Amino acid sequence: MFRNFKVVPKIIFGKGSFDQLEDILSERRKDKKSFMVFLIDHAFENTDFKNKVPLKTDDMLIWTDTSAEPKTYYIDQLVQDIKKYKDALPDGIIGIGGGATMDIAKAVSLMLTNSGSSEDYQGWDLIKNPAIYHVGIPTLSGTGAEASRTAILTGPQRKLGINSDYTVFDQIVLDPNLTQGAPKDQRFYTGMDCYIHCVEALTGTYLNAFSKGYGEKALELCQNVFLRDSKEAADELMIASYFGGMSIAYSQVGVCHALSYGLSFGLGVKHGIGNCIAFDYLEKFYPQGVAEFRKMQEIAKVEIPRGITKDIDNNTLDKMITVALGLEPLWENALGKDWKKKMPKERIKELYLKM
Repeated sequence: MFRNFKVVPKIIFGKGSFDQLEDILSERRKDKKSFMVFLIDHAFENTDFKNKVPLKTDDMLIWTDTSAEPKTYYIDQLVQDIKKYKDALPDGIIGIGGGATMDIAKAVSLMLTNSGSSEDYQGWDLIKNPAIYHVGIPTLSGTGAEASRTAILTGPQRKLGINSDYTVFDQIVLDPNLTQGAPKDQRFYTGMDCYIHCVEALTGTYLNAFSKGYGEKALELCQNVFLRDSKEAADELMIASYFGGMSIAYSQVGVCHALSYGLSFGLGVKHGIGNCIAFDYLEKFYPQGVAEFRKMQEIAKVEIPRGITKDIDNNTLDKMITVALGLEPLWENALGKDWKKKMPKERIKELYLKM
């Protein structure tokens, strides 16, 4: 069977396009008493950014905590807070921030209409009811969260996304101006998330003309930004992020992302950093990609953390291995249907211990 997947139905792109958000939301507001919920990365809390957000009197503003990867209990708490705010559900959820905020917004919009805890829906196509109307506005480029059908969450037992057609944003606003001023290291780590998406998709067994077309262009744009110092870097990286997300929507990522999920669950390493840490040890799987990644790192003058597993205990290490191995589609894409023979637990353990 061919996959029949959903894509973001409405997209606006361009410098200054954020200024059209009020017009976009006005079409969704039911009446004067209805409200929207703005989930904004707490990095903007002590800036004048709030003044640019088209908040109405009854709207709810929540500064999202992105100091760590999004947790299921945090999603559940946000949902409770929103339900207590008024007797009715909001007209929309608007997520403004990096990949973590995008995932938080997607998860909250789903859990407002689906009962139970968000950890109950970690997996593939477990969501039963459509989400609240939700808008994604990235302020960092690279994660592809704005394009994906996944809200990546860390639960008590695993790090795994809520994967569903209902997860996909109804609207995204891609304004490169919003990425200006991001810290150099953070820009690199999120950019490498996109680059690694492309490498894993383009070398995987799930590769097809659809994912190849998006992946090759996203890879080229990443190379322009991180190897050639493009004058249009902000625009190109934002489009690369979206194209990279589209590429893996019809294929998958691979070894690096599986290992990164384990690092995040066991050691609390943020996703983009975890990808960079893991990718640097994967020459046998992605020789050309790793070589180019190191050139990009050298040009960017960013130091990748080392020795993070030096003092790791066996219990934590076992949990990390279990989380990584649980991501079967990623391993199958990378290594084929017999991936379990090629990637036993001991080999994953050896890779983690090198980090």
